[in-house]
Parts: sequence; structure tokens; C-alpha cells
Amino acid sequence: MPGIRANPDRSPKRRRPPAPSIRQVPAVTRAIAILRLLGKSDEPLGVNAIARALDLIPSTCLHILRILVGEELVAFDAATKRYSLDAGMLTLARSVIRRNGFNEIVQPWLDRLSESYGVTAIGVQATGLDHMVVVAISRSNSPLRLHVEIGSRFPALISATGRCLAAFGGRPWSELESGFRTLRWDRPPSLRQWRAEIEAVRANGYSTDEGNYIRGVTILAVPVLNLQGIMSHSIVAVGVGEQIVRSRIEGDAVLPATKFHQDEPHAGWPLGHLPHPCRIYALLTVKP
Repeated sequence: MPGIRANPDRSPKRRRPPAPSIRQVPAVTRAIAILRLLGKSDEPLGVNAIARALDLIPSTCLHILRILVGEELVAFDAATKRYSLDAGMLTLARSVIRRNGFNEIVQPWLDRLSESYGVTAIGVQATGLDHMVVVAISRSNSPLRLHVEIGSRFPALISATGRCLAAFGGRPWSELESGFRTLRWDRPPSLRQWRAEIEAVRANGYSTDEGNYIRGVTILAVPVLNLQGIMSHSIVAVGVGEQIVRSRIEGDAVLPATKFHQDEPHAGWPLGHLPHPCRIYALLTVKP
């Protein structure tokens, strides 16, 4: 960094602690895969269809399904011999939502974004470098309809949110580069371009994706940092390319951000701080 010099003779190198080893538990992994498959399916599935989709032995799949039925996470229809998610999943989901105060805090701001600018406003939670999960959403009356719901997942490093995570996630470049090479874009940026965009996010506090992830769609995102300065969530606005344009920060647009940060703490949830927390308001204008 400019202005900081390190003496290699006197400053011992700090070694990154080894990553904890994770012991694989196949039964748990398969059970989670079954739950995710049933969650994505528009209709109940039979045991053979589930086994084929997940490359499981049918008898093993059946055994896991029976356990999930017993735990009320999966329902079994004796007439059709098919399985679907059961109400027990709602109990788990409700507990997660209740304990994660982010969605409660951010929902009014998403509604305001959506109503004022005709965009789809989304709150997402980062879960490592694999995925981000949608935890709050407010839809507009715009003809643009995104296939996204509460609980939807998408690659963590993709689009504007991914650039925010790369900039404020505290991960080494080697991990980011490895993750970048697995991403699928409509108009993929080069690795050099993507890295330059990450540096711009660090400087500006927000990210823009203009048709890279989804052609013709513009996505704006601001990171939400925890107390350690690491991104935990993001506030996102999505609209057609012609609908969203960039503009300068106006003083009136920054005032709600100050109120959001200082006057609305949520007990039990470490909001941390937001870099330019509602800067997204100032970045959005609707063309007449």
C-alpha cells in the first residue's frame, strides 16, 4: 500500500492458518441434495426419478426419504407414490427468518426502492464463495419479471453482488480467480476486466453490472458489512438497461442512509455498518 513499507528482515511472515478439514458424511449430503431437488421441482417426484436425478441407488434413496418423511421434512403421497416437501421445512425457514433480522430491517427500504423506481429490489445473504441466498424481495409493476423467490440461490461471485463480495469478502485473490473461472455470464468480462471492476467497487462502495450477467438487464448492488468489515449481505436493484442510469450522489439521497444506520439498530443482529448504505438510491433514476 502507498505510504507503508515493510522490512522483510524484521517483519516475520504471517502464515494463514490451515483450513479446517471437513469430513464428508454421504448420508447427510444426499439428504440435503434430495431436499434441494424437491424444492426446485414444480411437482412431486417418485423415488426412481429422484434416484436418477441425483445418481443414487434407489434403495439408498428410499431409505433417506423415509427418514425425511419421519422428520416431517418430506411428505409422501401413498396414492401416487411420490414425494414433496412437507410443512416441517416451513418451521425451519421461519426460525431462520426470525433470527436473521436483516430481512426485517431492509424490507421497508426494498419496498421504497421498488415503488419509487420501478425496479425489483432484493436483499441477499452471502454464504461463502459458493452461493448467495435471497432473503428479502420487493417486486415492481415493471414487465420485467425475474424468476427469483425467497430462498433462491445464485453463484456468489456473479454479477454486481459478486463484485461486491470479491471486494469486501476478505478472500485471497487465488480463491476469487478460481471461483471466477466457474461462472457463466451472457457477456462474460475478462479476468483482467473483472479484477479492475473489483478495485473500482472498493473505491466507490457499490457495483454495477450492465448486461454482463443477463443481457439487457442492469443490476446495482451495495455491500452490507459486518463489524469486522466483511460483507455479509447486499442490497440489490434490478431493471432493464434503459430504465437504470448512473447519476451523481445527491445530499438528500444520503440522508435516509444515515437514518437507516444510526436510528434503526436491531437487537440481537450485528448489523455492523454499511459503506454508502443506501447509495443505491442516488444511483437510480428513471428515464421519462
